[in-house]
Amino acid sequence: MSSVLVIDDEESIRHMLSVFLKKEGFDVVAAENGIQALKVLDGEDFDFVLCDIKMPGMGGIEFLKSFMAGKAGRNDLDMPVVIVMSAYGTMDTAIECMRLGAYDYVSKPFKTDEIILTFRKAEERERLKRDNLRLRERVEEEYDFKNIISDDPKMLEIFELVRKIASYDATVLITGESGTGKELIARAIHYSGNRKDGSFVPVNCGAIPGTLIESELFGYVKGAFTDAVRNKDGLFHEADGGTIFLDEVGELPRDLQVKLLRTLQEAEVRRVGDTRSKKIDVRVVAATVKDVQSEIRGGNFREDLFYRLNVIGIHLPPLRERRGDIKLLAEHFVNKFSKKFGKTIDTIADEALELLTRYQWPGNVRELENAIERAIILEESHIINPGSLPFGEGNVWGGPFALSPTAGLSIKKAHAALERQFIQKALETTGGNRTRAAELLEISHRALLYKIKEYGL
Repeated sequence: MSSVLVIDDEESIRHMLSVFLKKEGFDVVAAENGIQALKVLDGEDFDFVLCDIKMPGMGGIEFLKSFMAGKAGRNDLDMPVVIVMSAYGTMDTAIECMRLGAYDYVSKPFKTDEIILTFRKAEERERLKRDNLRLRERVEEEYDFKNIISDDPKMLEIFELVRKIASYDATVLITGESGTGKELIARAIHYSGNRKDGSFVPVNCGAIPGTLIESELFGYVKGAFTDAVRNKDGLFHEADGGTIFLDEVGELPRDLQVKLLRTLQEAEVRRVGDTRSKKIDVRVVAATVKDVQSEIRGGNFREDLFYRLNVIGIHLPPLRERRGDIKLLAEHFVNKFSKKFGKTIDTIADEALELLTRYQWPGNVRELENAIERAIILEESHIINPGSLPFGEGNVWGGPFALSPTAGLSIKKAHAALERQFIQKALETTGGNRTRAAELLEISHRALLYKIKEYGL
């Protein structure tokens, strides 16, 4: 039952509102002026305060000033929702009350249904605020360091480095093979720093066609090109006040690298077709699987952009170089997917663990996670057995995650072949649900659509 404090100097109004609100299921207390209301609030918490503006002794504005001053520093979700009542001709005063912290106002004379509608809107707003807070807390907890599993000395050094740099706005370049957790580290940087209340905007630069990447990143103005029927802000604008994560930054075309460099140097962006730039406050974290030095020597990546991005460089070692983490990660994923799928599997057979340890994991942690998810789905006993793992019998290089023989020794071809298999497997696992598949693959829904089209899936 929601509680309401009604503040009005007219006894008839107090009585009418008390009777009506009690019939609507509210617990009601009444006060005849601001002074009396402050005394009531000092000893009791309320969900709503319905306050008249014009009252003798202490009016609505004085009450709001005193009440808000006394609650300074208190969590916004713990504060009652204040709604003021204003007579005709006092609209400016009502607006002043809202500036001081009131949620809304109703004009006198009012209909009782109007009061209830305002309360319901306020309840919905408070529910959304609480839902958003819980969601943010879950996200922050998910990307907290305690949930990044590793005992490897190199990884522990990286965690310590991330803690040190999280609250500084220096650009970061994360390198490492696909599936090593580059986005996980980028999110840890964001949610451990002073920008955690801002947006974290991930962008897969390699998944967006070259003809669209500029307008996606920087936005465009109406008339900039054939389909530009309105102004549209880009992803840099969306990340204003937060962090933008440029995954696969090595895939950016040379001409866009120049524009990105200017954005980093000047802290401003210019939409496609615009004549003016706009200042932004964005931290940039980039990542790539490529050998950037080789790309620079080959003329594919600008050296000046590399130095601008690589103010702080982080290299994530592949899973095969930290085999001690395989058991830890596998057990973590067993627990995760057992809960998800409602199974009672809690351990891995020694033979299965040996297979996991011997395997080279070209897809790194992401491949291991998918392998354990598959095993949990297929396993009918209470322990992960070798037969549930995605490896051919007696051959740890086989199975649905095997690389195509046509890839040869080309890392680029092998990466594409493996990526296609992962996407195909994710779509099979989710029954074609692309949104869920994108979550499993840890890429955006938009990036998945691009990849599906690219690989003809």
